[in-house]
Amino acid sequence: MADRHDYNKTEKAVKNRAAVLQGVTYAFLALWAVIVLFPFYWMILTSLKSYSAYNAEYLPKLYTLTPTLQNYIDAFTAVPLGGYLLNTLIFTVFTTLIMLAVIVLAAFAFARLSFRGKNAVFVLFLSMMMIPNELVIITNFMTITNLNMRNTFAGLILPSVTSVFYLYLLKENFEQIPDSLYYAAKVDGTSDFKYLLRVMIPIARPTLVTVTILKVIECWNSYVWPRLITDDARYYLVSNGIQEIRENGFGRENIPAMMAAVVVISTPLIVLFLVFRDKVMEGVSRGGTKG
Repeated sequence: MADRHDYNKTEKAVKNRAAVLQGVTYAFLALWAVIVLFPFYWMILTSLKSYSAYNAEYLPKLYTLTPTLQNYIDAFTAVPLGGYLLNTLIFTVFTTLIMLAVIVLAAFAFARLSFRGKNAVFVLFLSMMMIPNELVIITNFMTITNLNMRNTFAGLILPSVTSVFYLYLLKENFEQIPDSLYYAAKVDGTSDFKYLLRVMIPIARPTLVTVTILKVIECWNSYVWPRLITDDARYYLVSNGIQEIRENGFGRENIPAMMAAVVVISTPLIVLFLVFRDKVMEGVSRGGTKG
């Protein structure tokens, strides 16, 4: 009877410790969530304040009693924000589509085809990941300038149509597909291209969705390259367009209007990630696990 009593006390103590640990964990996660989400809250809150109300605050307030959408109206009327969004959409869509075509064909070649020097070439590709981006940007800038492709969509898109990391991720995913499927398809007289379209791409769809989403986010946030290669406002993307808005649009002092523009620019990416976050995690885990 005493042993049973001691066992119950021990079990209760273990459950209490687990409950305390769980409570501490949730409290830490809640605190971290507040820290991470507060900048977004502050951005949206500021965008809803009028210019006069914002400047009248001697101490920043965490709320507003007179929200206004005028800043959002100004974001599309006082400056060409709609044009910047359209340019970014064109750049993002075409860059992503061309990159998918390039890395799918390259990943298939490295994963399924046999040719002399395949491993050496792939190692050479991987070694390019160790080259600083700044050096690549200098080379690309000189090339695009010499080809007279500055202030063109082609000049914006071409240097971004491939990615060694995405190629590696997709190749690892392709290599998880059993060789028996490939040999069976070859016996049936299926061409390599048809096998790629009908077998490998459907199986690797989670990884392709992940690569697509990550590339879209990368293109939407691209700043350095568009800033270097364009000095014509007709080709500005949202990344360098927001700087133009700050310098020659609303002005440095009109923070609420700037925040409204930033909210408009950030919303598509936030929605995209929230909708496809599970697929992103699934694709990365599939691409990084062999066997």
